[in-house]
Amino acid sequence: MTSTKEQAAISRLMGFLQEWDNASKAARSHMLDNFIKANQGKTGPELELEFSQGASLFLARLTSWLRLTYMYGMYLDQQLKSIGIFLSAASSHRYLIEFLEVGGVLTLLEILGLNQLKEEDKRESIKLLQLVANAGRKYKELICESYGVRSIAEFLANSKSEETQEQVQILLDSLGHGNPKYQNQVYKGLIALLPCTSPKAQQLSLQTLRTVQAIVGSAHPSIVDAVLGVLSSMHLEVQYEDPATLHLPEPLSVYVQQAAAAKTIGILAQESTKLAEEMIQLRVVHGLMCAMGNQDHTTCQRQASISLEYFVRTFPIVEEHVRKATGETLFQLFMRDAKTLYMNMDAVQVDILASNKVNIPGSLASPEGMPPMEGPLLRTEWVFSENYSQ
Repeated sequence: MTSTKEQAAISRLMGFLQEWDNASKAARSHMLDNFIKANQGKTGPELELEFSQGASLFLARLTSWLRLTYMYGMYLDQQLKSIGIFLSAASSHRYLIEFLEVGGVLTLLEILGLNQLKEEDKRESIKLLQLVANAGRKYKELICESYGVRSIAEFLANSKSEETQEQVQILLDSLGHGNPKYQNQVYKGLIALLPCTSPKAQQLSLQTLRTVQAIVGSAHPSIVDAVLGVLSSMHLEVQYEDPATLHLPEPLSVYVQQAAAAKTIGILAQESTKLAEEMIQLRVVHGLMCAMGNQDHTTCQRQASISLEYFVRTFPIVEEHVRKATGETLFQLFMRDAKTLYMNMDAVQVDILASNKVNIPGSLASPEGMPPMEGPLLRTEWVFSENYSQ
């Protein structure tokens, strides 16, 4: 037998649910506003008390309405915030299970990819995914199994709001920890973000990569080209993160620096003939040829070859010395396609490059009237020392 008090509570619950079922969309919106104001921060038991042990009945209605209308974006912010009250409530694990059982994760991920929806709504979706991920390992795995990493990373790259992007970073960081089955997937997703056009996304990806790299351990080969691209960024927030300080295992971190130096030298040389002439005096040709012989890292070889090609085609004195040092066969192979030279060399040719002794006289490479320079002009010169080129 139920008490009079219990009967009254049940009657109030049934009246509320009936009002919800019969309400127009605008009326439901008003009901959600009241629900959010009255129940923010409540625990699971407190929500049950509020709904006379029938809170799950209201959550089921919320999730059903969400699944029917989320593509149109109508009242989506209120729907997601209301569901968030259930998922964030202490001692409310049952609500999370109920939400997931009706495809809640897939719905949240689909929201991120819909162009017609507002950024604010997508941010609320990210916050709900954070709640799911923070519930434990199996829930992180569920997000990843639902192709979540790709959806979340693409959203970060395309987002225009820094506040939203920072929320996405929190989610990716959570997915990268305590998730051994899919940590590599998160790691590769962060690498894939580095070439994106959003400086803020690049910055946040670099920040998260530092911690995830330590978890993963061995570096994926694709990180090299991605980091090289970021090194050339002109945005201060990306430069501040200093991509070269990613904790890559030796010797990969040295090779990243070597490849970055080779690429940077080529860029600087093409921007200033005077600077290019000064670099020649600093034995840049010798260094680039050494890097071209670094068989331990193909990206170093490729970047060095591309930069050297510019010097050879621009300065006759460089062409003369490189041709003499390499021999006609290797020189013609280089001139035919510098970008793919590293794939077409034999062991003898690699050794010729790695052990070259090219030293172009400063007086020949200097602008008229300019004395040969002494000492290193570029901080990258040390990268091409023999210790790193063998």
